[in-house]
Amino acid sequence: MKVILLQDIKSLGKRGELVEASDGYARNYLLPKKMAKEANAQAMNEYKNAENAKQYKIATEKAQAEGYKKQLEGKVFEMKARAGQGGKLFGSITSKQIAEEIKHRYNIPVDKRKVVLERDIKEFGTYKAEVKLYTGISAKIDVKVTEL
Repeated sequence: MKVILLQDIKSLGKRGELVEASDGYARNYLLPKKMAKEANAQAMNEYKNAENAKQYKIATEKAQAEGYKKQLEGKVFEMKARAGQGGKLFGSITSKQIAEEIKHRYNIPVDKRKVVLERDIKEFGTYKAEVKLYTGISAKIDVKVTEL
């Protein structure tokens, strides 16, 4: 019997998947406990609509990420910081500060965990960074640290 899962079930699959279950298991366990619903015509139509909506959402997010990549690729972000003797910064420039600068300059929402630095920024100079915008889509930027 084909059923659409309403929650994750370890032996069958994840929520929202269309799976084949034995008749007894489906009728005596899954359906009475509201863990799945029978895949009749109406349920199949809802399932197809949900799948189409999911695919559309993924496509729009990917297109948006590509647009963001074109905006950011190769840009130089100048960060100003205070330093002590020898050019050592007080503290460091963090990925959070870089994400805030991207948001401020281009109005692109970037999570601080998605900004990947080659190494810690603790001195003046230019550093490479990668901004992960979507799965498989990332932009390479430069971070230039100058004195206040």
